Parts: sequence; C-alpha cells; structure tokens
Amino acid sequence: MPASSRITRRGVLAGAAAGAITTSIVALGGWRIGQRPVLSPEASGAAGPQTGRTPLAIPPLNEGAVGPDGVREFALAAQAGTSAFLPGKQTPTWGYNGPFGGPTLRAAEDEQVRVSVRNDLDEVTTTHWHGMKLPALADGGPHQPIEPGETWTAEWTVEQPASTLWYHPHNHGTTEAHVYRGLAGLFLIDDAEPPQDSPLPREYGVDDIPLILSDRSFAADGSFAEQHRSAAGMLGDTILVNGTVAPEFIATRAQTRLRVLNGSTARSYRLQLDNGSLELVGTDSGLLPEPVMIDGITLTPGERAEVIVTLEPGDTVILRSAAHSLGLLGTTERASGTRDSFDILAIARDTDDDDSVGSPELADWVAAGGFLAAPFPADAEPDKRRTVTLQDSKINHRRMNMNRIDEVVTVGDRERWFITNEHFLPHNLHIHNARFRVHSIGGREPAAELRGWKDTVYAPPSRTVIVDVEFGTSTDPHLPYMFHCHLLQHEDQGMMAQFVVVQPGETAGPLDTPAIRDGGSHDSH
Repeated sequence: MPASSRITRRGVLAGAAAGAITTSIVALGGWRIGQRPVLSPEASGAAGPQTGRTPLAIPPLNEGAVGPDGVREFALAAQAGTSAFLPGKQTPTWGYNGPFGGPTLRAAEDEQVRVSVRNDLDEVTTTHWHGMKLPALADGGPHQPIEPGETWTAEWTVEQPASTLWYHPHNHGTTEAHVYRGLAGLFLIDDAEPPQDSPLPREYGVDDIPLILSDRSFAADGSFAEQHRSAAGMLGDTILVNGTVAPEFIATRAQTRLRVLNGSTARSYRLQLDNGSLELVGTDSGLLPEPVMIDGITLTPGERAEVIVTLEPGDTVILRSAAHSLGLLGTTERASGTRDSFDILAIARDTDDDDSVGSPELADWVAAGGFLAAPFPADAEPDKRRTVTLQDSKINHRRMNMNRIDEVVTVGDRERWFITNEHFLPHNLHIHNARFRVHSIGGREPAAELRGWKDTVYAPPSRTVIVDVEFGTSTDPHLPYMFHCHLLQHEDQGMMAQFVVVQPGETAGPLDTPAIRDGGSHDSH
C-alpha cells in the first residue's frame, strides 16, 4: 500500500507528505493490545500517476425519483459481493446496491420521502437513518427487522435543515459485524430553500466530497478479520476512505468541502491538515451559523464534520489522523488506537486549474451579513432534566432489553441530559430522533468543534457531559427509539436503552413491535 495507508506494529511515525514511508512492514492482520502501530509502504489498487496513491472513490449520488403522489422514493438492496482492497485478493463484503458501502441519498427539508430496503442477505438485518428525526416506525432500529428475502419500507417527512446524516444496520447483537462488512452510506439533507448567494461548495463529487472513514484488518486469504478485537471493538490496521486504500483527490476548485463520517465501529480519529487549519462549517446534525477555524477535530464512531479546505493551484495537503487522547489510562488509550498516527487523504490542486467557478471567501460572505444556517437559539431552562450513566455494557446499570421502555419523553419538551461515563473504557452516546447542543463537559465550555448541532457525543471517563436535547415531532407510546454507545461492540453487548415520545399526559406502552427473535434481548440486570 502507499505511504500511511496501513497501520502496522512497531511504533508511530508521522509522515510529512504524500510519499512519506516507514521502514517497517509486517504481515496483514491486527496488532496486539499494548503494541503501537506505524505506517506501512505497501501498495494496493490502481496508483495515481505521480503520488503512488489511488484515486478516491466517490459513492454514487442517488436523489431518488418524485412519484405522482409527490413523494421522493428511493430503493436500496442489502447484498453480498466481493471487493478488491489488496493486491491479488478478493474480499467478501456487504453493501447497499453494490458490493461495499452504499449510494449517497439526498433529499430536502419538508420533503416526504419513502425508502424501500430489500434484504438479499442470508441474515436478518435492519437499516437505521442515523441523525434523522422521524416516526419510530420508520427509524430502522432493532424493532424493524428485515428478514432475508423481504422488503421493508419507511416513509416520513424530513423535518430538519441541511445536515450530513447516514444510514447503517441496527440489528440487535450483530450491528458491529454488519457495519464492518460494509453496510453504510450517507444521507444528505438540503435546506428547503438553500441561500442562493452562499459560497459554500455544493457540487457533489466536484467540490462537495463525502469521506466515509473506516478501518479493517484482513486475514491471509483477503477476507475481513472480524476476530481482531480489543475492549473497544474491532480495530483495523488498514484505513479505508469510501472503500479506497491510500486515496488521493484532485481538487478543481479553490475551496473543497469535505463531509467526513467516522464510519468505524470502534476507532476514533483526530483530523488535521499537515499544513494549515481546517474551516469547520458543520457538525453531526447541521451547519454552523458561521465558519470556525480549528486546528483539528476529534470524531468518535458515528460523529460527522463538514470542513472546508482551501488550496492554491499546485498545492498538496494531507488530511491526517494524529495521535490523541480520549482521557483514558495509558494502556487503554493504546488498546483503543488513539496513539496511532496515519495519513487519510492526499488533496492536490491541479497546477493548470484557474478555478473558473470561483466564489468569495466564506468569512467575507459572513462578514457581509450571510449565515450558513440560522443562528443558534438562546439558552433556555430545560423542561426536564435526565441523568444517563454509562457502565460496562450497561446504561443506568441495566443492559438493553427490547421489551422494556426505559424513558418517556413528552413531545415538544426541551430536555437537559447529564451523561456520565462511570467506566474506564471510551464510550459515546447517540440519541435517535434528536439533535442536541453540548452545554458543558466536566463543567467547562465545550471546544469550538463541539458547539454545533450534534446527535452523538463522546463521554470521557469520570466527567459529566451536559447536552440540551431537541426531539422530533412524531409520537407513539408503543414504539421506542434507542439511545446507546456508538462503539458498536458495546452497543451489541447491551449498552443501549429505549425511550418513547408521547403526547402531554399520555403514558407509555405496551410495546407493539414485531416478534423479537430468540436471543434478541439481553438480561435486564
């Protein structure tokens, strides 16, 4: 693989440019807990003409079709296939409408959408719309299983502004395996009326680029090595970006918008440029009112960020993941992969490009009175306060039970959640059917990278993260949503709980869901 695309076993070496390499090469496979990986110079795929890297694959854009009833319709099929990641090897993979990954779906605020998902696999799966506010019946969690050979249809009205969301399986007990095999794709939401004069890059695949980050380990025959696990989950030694090993993107515009998803099941990333700052314009669930210059951003599994990279003709920059800390003990940090440092993507601008589609700088546009999104609402006292504690495979000292409703939310209420990680391992929290603002972490104001709309947040051990939560408008006392750790091994082991959204004065339950498969629920204590 080209420089920095693969992580091996002998220590971290920071590469200074696209061609930076190390002197250590080892056989394919994961590393043992306590060992620190370095970057390997092995190559795979079709190399670019000068850099030895592979052109970045761009997931196909699927904008669906609007039917006579005015509904925008999409069709997905979860299927098995094979993919070529390593020289001379074919890897069995899963994907939506293809062998690996999935198309990027796109719709707009206030549109009614309908998505049919056919399961062509030989296992039960689900498809969850991560970050979407929608009815519980359409959520795609473990209560909406899709049996092999069957088709499930979800329909809802998009009730949120521009944001970068995603979709993936959420089958109870097997979510990590299904995502690791390749089932994941982006779901982009546009504003109902996007500002016509905004300089924000928006041409998909040209200056508006999806980056789905994931990591994999491989067995000798080229298959994914699902047995390579740490206490955090499956950590891979090879980085994939949209399924591409050691990718390069050739920019044709002065400014390129990167929509970055941490699609890994356990690994966190600390994203930085090797030369310069990132211009942050959006987080998980929406755009910021104005851009913010940051040195880097940490993404734990399930989190997203939208950043702008500005290049002059002939420039090349490297988007990297730097060694970082999640506030863990040293041995746990190493076992969680946070001490790893590696390149993610080389971005080069053509020397001859004159950027004929140039636009004013975002900062200048904002200074003239423009807003990327509506200004954030003023802080207000919450209608309800709720405490969430995280333990080993438990939330509030109980493992997930699909027959139990853990919390009841009243529609329209603004809630303040106090989230405390009482465990020594890394955990984050994702809340379905909601977006939130981070109020504080350990009593301190959040960093700039955490001040936008979120739906997933990291919870450092022994500190309390306070978030103000805004839920969707749908109600159903009989069908639950989830909140859970998005390190997917932890979710599968029972670190998940359920809530329903009800009308004022309404009570919850009883549950009215499809039959739960044998073994589908964990013990409740």
